[in-house]
Parts: sequence; structure tokens; C-alpha cells
Amino acid sequence: MTKVITYGTYDFLHAGHIRLLERAKALGDYLIVGITADGFDMARGKINVGQSLMERIEAVRKTGIADKIIIEEYEGQKIDDIRKYDVDIFTVGSDWVGKFDYLNEYCKVVYLERTKGVSSTEIRTQNWEIRIGLVGETNIVVKFKNECQFVNGVRVTGIYAETDEYLDDDLKALSFETNSYEELLEKCDAVYVASVPTKHYHDVKKALEYGKNVLCESPIGMTVKQFDELYKIAKDRNLILMDGVKTAYSLAFNRMMLLIKGGIIGDVLSVDTTCTSLMKFEEEKTLSPFKWNALTWWGPVAMLPIFDILGTDYKEVLSFKKSLEANPEFDVFSKCSFVYENGVASFKVGWGVKSEGEMVISGTKGYIYVPAPWWKTDYFEVRYENPAENKRYFYQLEGEGIRNEILAFVQMINGIVSASNISYTTSRAIVSITETLSNSHYSK
Repeated sequence: MTKVITYGTYDFLHAGHIRLLERAKALGDYLIVGITADGFDMARGKINVGQSLMERIEAVRKTGIADKIIIEEYEGQKIDDIRKYDVDIFTVGSDWVGKFDYLNEYCKVVYLERTKGVSSTEIRTQNWEIRIGLVGETNIVVKFKNECQFVNGVRVTGIYAETDEYLDDDLKALSFETNSYEELLEKCDAVYVASVPTKHYHDVKKALEYGKNVLCESPIGMTVKQFDELYKIAKDRNLILMDGVKTAYSLAFNRMMLLIKGGIIGDVLSVDTTCTSLMKFEEEKTLSPFKWNALTWWGPVAMLPIFDILGTDYKEVLSFKKSLEANPEFDVFSKCSFVYENGVASFKVGWGVKSEGEMVISGTKGYIYVPAPWWKTDYFEVRYENPAENKRYFYQLEGEGIRNEILAFVQMINGIVSASNISYTTSRAIVSITETLSNSHYSK
């Protein structure tokens, strides 16, 4: 008996897939089909798969072509599978010609001509075509624009900025740059708001009133009143208003949160985060209305794991901030401590001050250590009393979490309401603390 094996994602199974499977089956007597797992696809940068693994397995099963279906979960698995199942022929589409020649050492390799004119990518693009406009005066939007190219069906249409002083050549080279917000809103389906935080309320509200879905860099507003108003508008108009904190969409951060909720370090009693930078600090430029202060830049990131782990029902808040003498509302350093019924937490953020940018989560069985810069890490450790029991976790970090954030935004627009990794209560709590620290030197 001649055994044949092939692999694929098989997203939105179409005629091209079926034809390829039929031709693969014709090469032998027994066909094994490997379907890529979600995590493996993401590790390869293929993040916008439209169907779940179970949906894709079921679609292939219903064809009746495969004699056996397996799941591909890791790099190098093809060799293991060929050996395990005593495979005679490995086959794949002709767009991979030469890529798998190394498998000739283990079996015969056959590249099959693909069916032209149809692809899962084209299907996803047709289903998801979304025009996104950028809003903001800083180069924060550069990374966002660059990461959009990794999500099928997303097209950046232009940028609205009150000044181009802080924009780089990449942003100026967009299809159009305008100082008219209304002009941008007429040419897009959704907007990414990365203007200075004091403008978020105005920019988000106008976009929602124009019927546009909004992804806004956190904090969404500078006051709880603004936040509540914006979310009410979005709800009343059936629009998406999504809080943007890229760390929430990194694979390492999400796997760490699952481990914590699974009890790997017991009951969490303390969460401590730090985000600081010694970037060039010129007070006269910092006073620009288009500059972010330490609290609004770093604060949402630093607060995210605190509220996700310990919740937002804290009993007491202690805070300190150092502001510019020329602008008391512009903080260059802030530290905030939370007292919970059964735990404590703290964060510190700063411009022109440097501290170890780590995160430590302390529990009754052990603790989690995430080295600097923890907000874009691909690695963390679970440490115990006995060092021999310590565990290290490594994950690929793609696009600092931004491309996954964009994908989540697209999925929410298309009705996958559970796609957001930041809860409403966490977003609101971030705004509440931002408001508290912005209005006081010391609060209790």
C-alpha cells in the first residue's frame, strides 16, 4: 500500500483545495491530511485564518477524500509524521516548489499544480475588505500602517493630522494626507485613533457620529464621563469601539494569563509593573500639544495586567507624580499603588527616568518573572521555592502584538464579538486612574 501525506490550512475550503486533495489521493492508496493548528499558523505569520481548527477539520472530513486527518503543531513535524506513518509520498501545491526538497531523504516529494483563480486569501479579502484611516500626529501610526499589510482585506486609505511636523516620510507617502478629518472619514470604513490623548474624545466621537468603527490607543478618554459617553454612542449605533493596547494581543502575554488563571502560581497576592524610558527629553518640545506624557503613554500598558489579574475592585489608591513646572498636567513620572481586599499592586511609568522594565507577579505557590521590556516580551519564567521546578516559556513575538490587534478589530467588525482581549471594565478602570492622576499631585 502506497501512503501519501499532504498538509495545509484549508481555510474556507474551496474547489482548489478539493482538487488538490483528489490529485494527492490519486498518487497512492491511502491519504493522510495534516491540518495546521491555529498556534502554528500564527507562528508562521498567518494570523488571519477565518475558521477555527475544528471547522477546518470538519470541512476536510466531509469531503470523504482523506483516510486519516492529523494536526500539524510544530516546525519539523513533517519528518516525524513521515517516519511515524511510514509515508511513501509527500505532496503539496506547486507554489511551494523547492521548499520541501529536503524531505526527499525520507520519501518521494511531488509538487502538484494548483487550481488557478481561487484562493483562501482572495475569499478572506472579499469577505473582510475594510478601509482604515489613520488619525494622529506622531509616528506611532507608522508601526500600525506597516502591520496592516499582514492582515488580508485591510487597506490603509490615508492619514489625518493637524500638523506633519512629527510625521515621517512613510506616513507622508500615503495615498493621501489631509488636515480635514471629515475628508478622511468620507474615504474609510474605520479609523485608528493615535492622536494625543487629550484629543481622543473629540476624534473618537466624530468618527462614531460618522458611522465609523474605531480602534483607539488607550486611554480612550481622559475622564470616565467621556468614556461612558463614547461607549454609549457606539452601542446605540451598533459600532465597534475597541481599546488599543498591543501587549494584550501578544502570544506570550496571553499564554501567561492563561497559566495564572489556571493556578500555576497559586493565588496572586501582588502585581508590580514598570515602564520607563530615557528617550531624549527636551522640555520646550514636550510642551507641544501633540506630545504624550508618561502616564498616557505607558500607563494603560502598565495597568493592563494589574486589572486583568486582580480586577478593578480595589479598595484604596495611593499615587505620586512629578510634573513639568511649566505644565502641571504633563507628568514625567508617576507611581500608583492599589490595595485590594486580598492583594496589592503597583505600577510606575516615566519619561527621562530609568528603572528595570520588568513585571513580577507573586503568588502563594510561586511567582512569574517577565524581564524588560515585559510589554513586548517573547519569554517569561515561572519560579518556585525549589529552582529545579522552575519553568521557562518562549513564544514568537510578531509585530509587537499590533497585527493581532488589527486582526481582532477586523473580526469584531465582522461579528466575532469575543475577539477583543481587553474587557470593558479594564478599559474603564484605565481611564478612571488616568483621570485621578491627571488631576492631582497626590491622591488617596
